[in-house]
Amino acid sequence: MLPFAYRVFQAIIQEHTFYRAAQILNVTPSAISHSVNQLEKELGFSLFIRNRAGVELTPDGQAVQPLIQAIVNAEDRLEQAAANIKGLNAGSVRIGAFSSVCINWLPPIIQNFKQDYPAIAINVEQADFTEIAAAVKTGRLDLGFSALPVNEKLTVLPLIKDEIYCITPADFIPANRTTVTASDLADQNFILQRGDYDKDTKAALDHYQIQPNALRFSIDDQSILAMVEAGMGMGILPELALERISGDVNVYRFDQRFYRTICLVVNSEQAKAPSTAKMITAITSYVTQKYPGKVLQHPGAL
Repeated sequence: MLPFAYRVFQAIIQEHTFYRAAQILNVTPSAISHSVNQLEKELGFSLFIRNRAGVELTPDGQAVQPLIQAIVNAEDRLEQAAANIKGLNAGSVRIGAFSSVCINWLPPIIQNFKQDYPAIAINVEQADFTEIAAAVKTGRLDLGFSALPVNEKLTVLPLIKDEIYCITPADFIPANRTTVTASDLADQNFILQRGDYDKDTKAALDHYQIQPNALRFSIDDQSILAMVEAGMGMGILPELALERISGDVNVYRFDQRFYRTICLVVNSEQAKAPSTAKMITAITSYVTQKYPGKVLQHPGAL
């Protein structure tokens, strides 16, 4: 079976400290240190650097991390396959998602999934599009939600087109009373998440020639609404982000419509794991039922 040191290595990367790695593996910190020392001795180089924030990988550690991750993932797939043969439907699935998917999609998806597969453990990590794709590529996550285009070489399943809206203070009404135009946006400040500025939000801002000095950045979607409500500027948010957040604001379409395409990204090796395949089916089934006629690709496309 898999050397314990590999599990330790991955736990330290996940938790950033030896102490928290020991907690999740239910061993003592000294056992973690001993395991790392033994692995470093076998490999012939140091794997971690200690600093005030915890620990981080050395350049040599970064070089072997994808290889160790692949070994851990292969072992997990073997255990899942054996469990399925025995009828246990066991295993785990690691999902990466951005904030609006975490809030609006994952709770019902996970609730339904756990009813069908109670023995499969689910771990969720919230991150931005780029971080999710990178983690899926290395195999640290099994699958993730992102937005097109995806630069990493991954299996990509487009799900839906999510329209992007302009959020304004409650007392703002566009000149044509229906959609926001370039003249409405002149001399306005905009509030958005920094992680959104390099994708579809930037396309809308560039179309209306909004300059960088007119931008303000917030930490999450609800904070954007609160700042717009306070009259600090306008916001730009996709439809999914507006489903469960509220404020005393107005929501308008742009006169030229903009969309982001939400997609699933999957590591092709991890897609072979029974638990990952089951979760992909659960996700695509949920999206198909929630948005009838709007799903961009057949759920069986993966």
